Amino acid sequence: MNGRWYRISEVSEELGLSADTLRYYEKIGLLPQVARTASGIRRYSEKDLSRLRFIQRAQKMNFSLAEIGQLLEMREDPRHVRDEVRQLTARKLADIQSHLEELGRLRDELTLLLNLCRGTADGCPIIESMDGGDVPVRQ
Repeated sequence: MNGRWYRISEVSEELGLSADTLRYYEKIGLLPQVARTASGIRRYSEKDLSRLRFIQRAQKMNFSLAEIGQLLEMREDPRHVRDEVRQLTARKLADIQSHLEELGRLRDELTLLLNLCRGTADGCPIIESMDGGDVPVRQ
């Protein structure tokens, strides 16, 4: 790690995070208190940037900020928390699988409604379904 320090604007530009997001991460403890100059300007280290990249990757994997906080704690001693990381990841995978199944059902329902709407001259099956009517089942 070199001794270079980064200002909040540089970190923001480098990682595509807003200054407000960076401050928020520090406030909620995802990022330890960032070093500051005598005048109070934040100075981010390479270690801070590495941690922020970790947070970004975890968010792309759909982990919540609370879960990311847990992962960051586990990151400090990965050999001794392997089981906990595996369990957290397995739960996340199960959540994603459930969402994919829901999305598949939603896709099928919307496809059916769209096809019904194209094939009818009366009313609108899409609106009727959203009003609480049953979606007709294809025979």
